[in-house]
Amino acid sequence: MDTLRRLDDELLTDVNRFAQHTGWLHGAVLGYAAYGLVLFAALLLAGLWVNRTGSNRALAAAGWACLATLVAVGLNQPVVSGVAEARPYTTHPGLLVLAAHSSDFSFPSDHAVMSGAAAAGLWLASRRLGAIAAAAALVMAFARVYIAAHYPWDVLAGLVLGALVALVGWALLRVMLTAVTGWLRQQPGVRRLFPAPSAEPARREAAPSGASTP
Repeated sequence: MDTLRRLDDELLTDVNRFAQHTGWLHGAVLGYAAYGLVLFAALLLAGLWVNRTGSNRALAAAGWACLATLVAVGLNQPVVSGVAEARPYTTHPGLLVLAAHSSDFSFPSDHAVMSGAAAAGLWLASRRLGAIAAAAALVMAFARVYIAAHYPWDVLAGLVLGALVALVGWALLRVMLTAVTGWLRQQPGVRRLFPAPSAEPARREAAPSGASTP
């Protein structure tokens, strides 16, 4: 544990030294560290949209990506309280601190948990969106360390925890979620926004011989 702590401190120092020499990056990284979660929200909505006419399984995966992100953050709260790790700027007074000081504990990072869950969940629904989200999650993890809001192991643990919640949850719940998605797509309000892929072929098969379908 002492070796891991020493390595973590060294990585934190290295990233902070980089931050001290890249003042031109401060605004962009601080902005992304604070508001980058909006990007993940947009990617999650995009996952629902691109799968809106896809299979029940694909749409269920996109929906689970949204839900898993919230579940992961909820599960992270008792872990954060239980570990009760102080923020790096409270124990390393020589750091360049760009983050606003917070009374919350540091391990694991909520931002990293959300990013990891969204990236893994989107990977189940869309490889392209999943890859984009994974890259964005890594940048988010780096940004949280860059502004001295977290230690490197805070964000690493957050990414892993978020991804595990999304992947394990899907493995356990995919059959139920796919069935529920299929049922919801039969409901009038939902059917218009998320039409089942077999709806249009079924209409054509049901049409009288010689009749045209719109």
